[in-house]
Amino acid sequence: MRLKEPRIAPLDESKWTEEQKQLMKGQEMRGKVQNIFRTLINHEKLAKRWLVFGAHILSKSSLDPREREIVILRIGWLCQSGYEWGQHVLIGRACGLNDQEILRLQKSSDTEGWTEHERFLIKAADELHDDAFISDETWAGLRKKLNDQQMMDLVFTCGQYTLVSMALNSFGVQLDSDLPGWDLN
Repeated sequence: MRLKEPRIAPLDESKWTEEQKQLMKGQEMRGKVQNIFRTLINHEKLAKRWLVFGAHILSKSSLDPREREIVILRIGWLCQSGYEWGQHVLIGRACGLNDQEILRLQKSSDTEGWTEHERFLIKAADELHDDAFISDETWAGLRKKLNDQQMMDLVFTCGQYTLVSMALNSFGVQLDSDLPGWDLN
């Protein structure tokens, strides 16, 4: 975690307005509303609109869930967002990634163990993070398996999780008690 304390404190549920309670309905993960949502509810209008986009990326994307999580975890690592990493370690595991693969996302796209397609996914995340552009070589490699909608979802997934990582890092959102750290513990 970049900050040891939040700059914007998560809002305790006992202080939520009726509108905030309605907005947070269905946002429970593992039995509670997580710090990311309790922080974002400080700006209800922003949270309301962001939740719609975030829901598309996380649950309505045309990307295969495993592919999506490879990209999200890579972006979380590149942005050094401990909170994003921790949340998506759990989600990634549920989507079929094992701990060895998750830890390998902290290394380069050339690391042994990835399929050619997975290496292109990681490389795309790297290029979008570093240059806001997918190179012709990487684009062509991804197009072997991904259609137009999937390519669009890939770019927007990288953008969404870069944005979220910036917010989490800058606001100082702290790990929820059930989230793993960089070493998966």
